Amino acid sequence: MFNFIFNREKFIETSKQLVVWTLIALSSGAIIGSVGAFFLSSLNFVTTFRTDHHWIILGLPIAGLLIGYSYYKWGGSASKGNLLLIESLRDPKVSIPFKMSGMILVSTLLTHLFGGSAGREGTAVQIGGALTAQWNRLKQFSVSEQRLLIYMGIAAGFSAVFGTPIAGTIFALELVFIRNYSVKAVIPCVLSAYVAYYTCELWGITHTHYALDLSVHYSLRTIGWIVVASCLFGITVRLFIYCTSFWKMLFEKITFPPLRPFIGGSFIAVIILLTGIYEYSGLGIPTIQKSFLQIAANETFIIKLLLTTLTISTGFKGGEVTPLFFIGATLGSALSSLFPIPTELLAGIGFVAIFAGASKTPIACTVMGMELFGFQYGIYLAIGCFTAYFISGKKGIYTS
Repeated sequence: MFNFIFNREKFIETSKQLVVWTLIALSSGAIIGSVGAFFLSSLNFVTTFRTDHHWIILGLPIAGLLIGYSYYKWGGSASKGNLLLIESLRDPKVSIPFKMSGMILVSTLLTHLFGGSAGREGTAVQIGGALTAQWNRLKQFSVSEQRLLIYMGIAAGFSAVFGTPIAGTIFALELVFIRNYSVKAVIPCVLSAYVAYYTCELWGITHTHYALDLSVHYSLRTIGWIVVASCLFGITVRLFIYCTSFWKMLFEKITFPPLRPFIGGSFIAVIILLTGIYEYSGLGIPTIQKSFLQIAANETFIIKLLLTTLTISTGFKGGEVTPLFFIGATLGSALSSLFPIPTELLAGIGFVAIFAGASKTPIACTVMGMELFGFQYGIYLAIGCFTAYFISGKKGIYTS
C-alpha cells in the first residue's frame, strides 16, 4: 500500500532530474549573464567611441563587407540567426552551432561601432540559445528537453540584456506557439533568467531606465484614445515589415552576398554624414529617453524605421528590438501632441506595443512594460500591446 502511494524509484529519478536541471539553469544563467555583461560593456564602449568620433561612420561599408563575407564563408546555418532558433524549437533535429554566439557578438559590435542602426536583442537571444544548446553535446537529451535548453538560453539572454527576467521567460515561451511547451519548462527558464540578470548586475552592468511616473486614473475615454493610438502602432509595424521585405528583395538582386552590406552600408554612411543625423546610429537610447520627457518631432520615428530596415535587411547584425522601442516611443511621444494622453504614458505604451506587434509576443511585451515602467500601468500596456498585435497582421520579425 505504501509503495503504491510512494514510489521510491520514481521519487529518486525525479529528484535526480530536479538537481540536474537546477544545476543546468544556474550555470547557464551565470555563463550567459557573464557573456551578456561583456557584450553590454563592449557595446557601451563602441557606442561612446562612435559618438566621440563621427568620422568612423565612413568605415561602415568596410565593416559590412567583413560581416557579409564572414557569414558567407563560415556562417553556414548560423546565418539564419533568430530563425534558426525558432526552427530548432519546432524541430530539435535542427542543430545550433556554437560559432553562432561568437559570430553574432563580433558582427554586432562592428555594426554599432561604425554606425549601423541596429539593436542588441538578436545578439543576446542567439548567444543564449547557442550556448545552452551545447549541453546536448554532453548528454543526449529528449526532444522536449532539447527545446527546454533553447527556451532557457533565450530567456537568460533576453533577461541579461534588458533587465526583465519575467518578460524574458514569457518571451522565450511565447516566441513559438505557446502550446509547444510544458509547465515544467517555466521554473528552469525563470531560474536561468534571474541568474543571468543578477550575474549581469554583479559585473557592474546597469540596465537602462525610462522616466514614467504618473498617477494612474483609468477611464473609458483614455482607453479609447489608447486603442486609436495602438491601431497606428500596428500600422507602423506593417510598414516596418514591408520596408524590411522591400529592402531584402531589392538587395537580393546582388548575387554576391557580401556586397549587400557593403552597398547598404555605403548608402547609410552617406545619408548620416550628409544630413548629420548621428543620433539615429546604433541603439538611439538617448533619443528614447528624451521622448518620455518631451514631445518628439513627427519625422523621428520614420527616419529610424527606414535606417533600421535598411541596416538589417542588407546583412548587418544586432536585431531590431531596441530600434523598435525607439520607433514606438518616439511615435507615441509625437502622437501625444494630438491625443489627450500624457507624453510619457503614450511613449511607454508605444515602446512595448510596436515590439508586441512585430514579435507577435503581446503577453511578454505587456509584462516587460510592467517590469520597466511599473505594474500600475498594466491595463493600459496590455490594451496597447494586444491592439497593436491584432492590427499588425500575421507577418512579424521572427517569421521567415
